[in-house]
Amino acid sequence: MIYKFVEPHTKAQLFIGDNQLLEQYTYEKRLDTYTFIRTKENLVKLIIDGVTVLLGPNKIISLTPNQHLLCHQIIDDIIIYQFNREFYCIKDHDKEVNCMGVLFFSNTVNPIISLSSKENSKFDSLHNDIIEEISISDSIQAEMLRILIKNFIIRSTRLLKSQQTNSNESVPKQDLLRQFNILVEEYFKTEHQVSFYADKLFKSPKTLSNNFNQLNTSPLQIIQQRIILETKRLINYSDQSFKEIAFHLGYNDAAQLSKMFKKYVGISPRDYKKETIGKN
Repeated sequence: MIYKFVEPHTKAQLFIGDNQLLEQYTYEKRLDTYTFIRTKENLVKLIIDGVTVLLGPNKIISLTPNQHLLCHQIIDDIIIYQFNREFYCIKDHDKEVNCMGVLFFSNTVNPIISLSSKENSKFDSLHNDIIEEISISDSIQAEMLRILIKNFIIRSTRLLKSQQTNSNESVPKQDLLRQFNILVEEYFKTEHQVSFYADKLFKSPKTLSNNFNQLNTSPLQIIQQRIILETKRLINYSDQSFKEIAFHLGYNDAAQLSKMFKKYVGISPRDYKKETIGKN
């Protein structure tokens, strides 16, 4: 079953459903919504931006509007939440939920949250509240639904943070990574150097790198991996030539991007495109 909330004058949309909502993705399709997929007792196989993701039982995955989704296997035991920017803009409301750079636009491309039996019960209760509210039509329905979805986002963000934290990772370092991820999402198409982001964060590049070494990553890796992810998306889902893609991502010399692409992906952009075409 699919539940819909639409606010005509703002174009806000919220969709909540089960396997029926997932059926529209039996062919690869751009999401265009913030999306949460929650599994219960079954595993589901998803193709996200051309990459296979096995989402096990009792998991939640968060996806962004610019991602593409394909699901050959439709299972009954699944819950989907989708909303557009007009319903709840993640960027505008980040101070309320602190999910930018964690649930969305993080260095983890497809963040996955594991739910214990206790957490499952909490999310079941919240889900029932959302379904009850979406069935009511009055002047405060939109605000109530936003509050409930905000609750869902906050709970998910807290859980993901706790599951990603290791014993040696302090809260300030987590926040530094989050702020860095947010900046990378905003500027990666034009700014490729660590020094730019260090200045924005009022840190020296060396201090930034030292902090990130303890998080088993580096600032430069995060910047370059975001560029590579966007390169793959443009190769897969646009008609641009590789030279045009390189220019779009701030490279006047396409060979520079091609070299970096091969370093991370293992093959050239041309071979990657051939492989992608062969799979379709």
